[in-house]
Amino acid sequence: MKKIVIVLLLALAGVFGLTGCKKSDSPTLYVYNWGEYIDPEVIDMFEEETGIKVKYDDFVQNEDMYPVIQTGSAKYDVVCPSDYMIQKMIKEGLLQEINYDNVPNISNIDPTYLKSAEEFDPGNKYSVPYCWGTVGILYNKSMIKADIDSWAALFDKDFMKANGYDGEVLMIDSVRDALGIALVYLGYSLNSTNEAEIEEAKNLLKEQFPMVDAYVVDQVRDKMIGGENPIGVIYSGEAIYTQRENPDLEYVVPKEGSNVWIDGWVIPKNAPNKEYAEKWIDFMCRPDIALKNFEYITYSTPNAAAREMIEDQDIKNSTIAFPEPSVLEGCKTFQYLGEETETLYLNKWNEVKSN
Repeated sequence: MKKIVIVLLLALAGVFGLTGCKKSDSPTLYVYNWGEYIDPEVIDMFEEETGIKVKYDDFVQNEDMYPVIQTGSAKYDVVCPSDYMIQKMIKEGLLQEINYDNVPNISNIDPTYLKSAEEFDPGNKYSVPYCWGTVGILYNKSMIKADIDSWAALFDKDFMKANGYDGEVLMIDSVRDALGIALVYLGYSLNSTNEAEIEEAKNLLKEQFPMVDAYVVDQVRDKMIGGENPIGVIYSGEAIYTQRENPDLEYVVPKEGSNVWIDGWVIPKNAPNKEYAEKWIDFMCRPDIALKNFEYITYSTPNAAAREMIEDQDIKNSTIAFPEPSVLEGCKTFQYLGEETETLYLNKWNEVKSN
């Protein structure tokens, strides 16, 4: 009896083993993207329409993603970095050119954003814009009575005390964003390579340290919606979502200026499946898919055809999602500043965080 059971188990193991082999031989696309940055149904739709299985991983910051691609410790077919990181990866030969014959839906991307993307990807050879937006201040009008229009709201201790929120700031946990905010507030370029200016920005952030409740990225959304904190730094797309959930929340791009960013799809040099990656990029450029992602993640879409399809007029005309030209004039795109300056920024940021 035992022998029969063993034979049956071995037979079953063989069947399952063969099934597993077949499964691993099926076409698979490896995607690396920001957390909570796509409608999960879009992945299902891509798999169903193409027959390509998607293995999807996410990251928190560009700086977390970069070493994975740079070292080749994991091979992804398509990745979604930000502007300055795309520029860095191009310079270092980590990306391969996109064959636009396989991405006909590129025609749906507004030429304005393709032109902006040329600041970090000349000729749009290596990247296709996915989402864009600004960095600003989100504050609770029921907790802070003063109108906020300046980065001073994050650094002016007297203002904070007068408005009852000293020590409750949610500061962004990002090297370039945090130092960029400090630089702009001090009147410098957010792409400064001047060591004295970067040192001054670092010192400002160190002075701010006791006023900060936490350094966050994604968590700012839930904390602000729940009224845990009265003020924080946030990306514009997250601000749209928070206002839906809590009407007391107000978003502003400070008068000193800010960062306007573009995240784009790229194909790493060592991508195992370039053909699948281009199918994915083309799929993401399809108007109905771009609209679906926009409605889910609420980050501004560069897809002109998708924007025309937005039915909610409040969202379609939102000055958070689609700011006035006068606001964007004061915003700049991050540039890759070179390895030496990048290291300088990182060292200064580490000094702030180890305060």
